[in-house]
Amino acid sequence: MKEILVLARLSELADIFEKPKSKRNIIKIKKLMKKIYLILFLFSYLGNIYSQNGKIISKTIVDLSKTPIWKKISINDSLTNEYKYLNKLNFYFIKYKSDELEVNGILLEPKKEGKYPVVIFNRGGNREFSRLNVGTMLIFTSKLAEQGYVIIGSNFREKDEFGGSEINDVLNLTETIKEVEKADPDNIGMFGWSRGGMMTYLALEKSDKIKSAIIGNGPTNLFKLIKDRPEMETEVIAQCVPNYLINKEIELKNRSVVFWADKLNKKSSLLILCGTNDERVNPKQADEIAGKLTEIKYNFELKKFETDHSFTGKENELNEVVIKWFNEKLKNIR
Repeated sequence: MKEILVLARLSELADIFEKPKSKRNIIKIKKLMKKIYLILFLFSYLGNIYSQNGKIISKTIVDLSKTPIWKKISINDSLTNEYKYLNKLNFYFIKYKSDELEVNGILLEPKKEGKYPVVIFNRGGNREFSRLNVGTMLIFTSKLAEQGYVIIGSNFREKDEFGGSEINDVLNLTETIKEVEKADPDNIGMFGWSRGGMMTYLALEKSDKIKSAIIGNGPTNLFKLIKDRPEMETEVIAQCVPNYLINKEIELKNRSVVFWADKLNKKSSLLILCGTNDERVNPKQADEIAGKLTEIKYNFELKKFETDHSFTGKENELNEVVIKWFNEKLKNIR
């Protein structure tokens, strides 16, 4: 694009130079030169912004004993037997660049040297509700990390559009991991829970870098979500999505994978996890997207569990299913 614009202006200059020199032509030359300089400056500026996407600004190791979850996983100031495996892992708070913004996230990796597959974890909630923290990463991903995976997750930008521009904060993590020595940037999976499931569907639409994904209790049709839970529209979507009341139908469709399932990356694969007693996202939404994916012969599986939105009482089964899936898809372990 830059080359085309510059060549067009240079072509105009060449035409002017072929004409007799006059004060009028000299003025035209100066104006065109200014346009060329402006084009070059803008593309240089934008190029610098995008080249910075994903760049780690800060990385601070986490002392688990200083986190709120410590009391639940320790006794006498030491990890309980159930959580001693955490001694094999390092947690980090990170800050990285995304569209000129500084975004917070968390990184989890094995202490043992090596090159590991990456799983990007997409949190649920919105704005300050259910923000990504060490406890969330520990519950959903630490068992996976113990098996030899680098896990990274974003808290999204401050201005949450609930499936809008903050999808870039997820996609830019594919650049962030290039700065993580133990991460294999060519072997990426994604794991999204609840709202994070919606973000995962969006990522599979916009990127071809995700080899496989897992989505747990993620909304697939926001029209039905707000019908089942009207407060999700008034208290969340209408407050987060720009110009929502004007563009309601478009914005809801843009965030509902059932309307664009055919645009998901065909080279990827997907595991959908559904709690049949989910009170936040109607389990029928999993059936609806499963029907769409079956129609287009997408590579997916749907697994149902008799549990709620958070998979209460099924934590061990959840860990086993997640580990087995990514071992098969990212490590070729059968």
